[in-house]
Amino acid sequence: MTDLSSLPLRESLRGQSPYGAPQLDVPYMLNTNENTHPVPPQVAEAITARVATVAGGLNRYPDREFTALRERLAVYLGHGITPDQVWAGNGSNEVLQQILQAFAGPGRTLLSFLPSYSMYPLLAAGTDTAFVDGGRAPDHTLSADHAAEQVRRHRPHVVFLASPNNPTGTALGLETIEAVYAAQARNEAEGGHGAMVVVDEAYAEFALEGTASALTLLPGRERLIVTRTMSKAFALAGARLGYLAADPAVTDALRLVRLPYHLSAITQATAIAALEHVDALLETVEDIKAQRDRIVDTLRRLGLSPSVSDSNFVFFGRLRDAHAVWEALLTRGVLVRDVGIPEHLRVTAGTQDETTAFLDALGEVLREDPAAVVRG
Repeated sequence: MTDLSSLPLRESLRGQSPYGAPQLDVPYMLNTNENTHPVPPQVAEAITARVATVAGGLNRYPDREFTALRERLAVYLGHGITPDQVWAGNGSNEVLQQILQAFAGPGRTLLSFLPSYSMYPLLAAGTDTAFVDGGRAPDHTLSADHAAEQVRRHRPHVVFLASPNNPTGTALGLETIEAVYAAQARNEAEGGHGAMVVVDEAYAEFALEGTASALTLLPGRERLIVTRTMSKAFALAGARLGYLAADPAVTDALRLVRLPYHLSAITQATAIAALEHVDALLETVEDIKAQRDRIVDTLRRLGLSPSVSDSNFVFFGRLRDAHAVWEALLTRGVLVRDVGIPEHLRVTAGTQDETTAFLDALGEVLREDPAAVVRG
């Protein structure tokens, strides 16, 4: 038997750890930001029926252009987006990886702003792209001035902006995205290279009222990409379908790096059936937002400091020993996420019963140990 250190692994992968959140068999799994509501029966039946229609033809390759799916996604996104502006993959992680394969790689740089989605550095390592952390303010916010200054300073080839951000949950103002885009354009105008600016909107459907999408910024910005997923609001994490909207030239670039027939006929059929039942699938979004806001309000009353959340989860701090609280919750059957940021944890907003279980368990933990909360 050999171990990893004895293999001729690429140097950029040595010392890396694979992505992975704990998958434990507990009553309340609130650690991976899934939509914990099951797929509605009528939608499950529609998916089953559509998959059945393609099952007999699985001896043939699927439509590699996934034409019907791109048409459906364009209609769903609106904002005048056309099918030739849409691309999809097996989850938004694959879409992000394809972007790096096309526009980054050896000798090129990805800039993002940590703490953010933990896959960004891993995707960079997997494509031999240098990763640069532009950092955030102490309260984990990202200002337009700071973001633009980092683009001007590091002159990256790709910029990843999460909005809403994960793990903090707060959306970016459009002015920050515009400032980043303007900074990369200025870099190019001064004789350098510009950058592809990617706005990861995985949780966009959960945004607070009045929060604008980066989709509104696409016209006239050929280097702007907005990514989305069907894993969260659509409750289809198990289906693995992510997608993006961008200039048609971007989708042409991604065709150069995609694997042949990368979206299976079953995946395409599942996603199309889901998009035919958007209203039924998105009925849970308002309930999730209500539970999220309930969590925020209750955590404040408990003396904790939840961040403003435009997502289906809440990031909260003022825990003297966050991991100890994580363990105490786990012993009570509630699994939340320890994201490795001192004094902070993250919890998914689940159903009403799941939210109640989390809040009751947390209240019990804090009553048993009042010193667990950092006061002042």
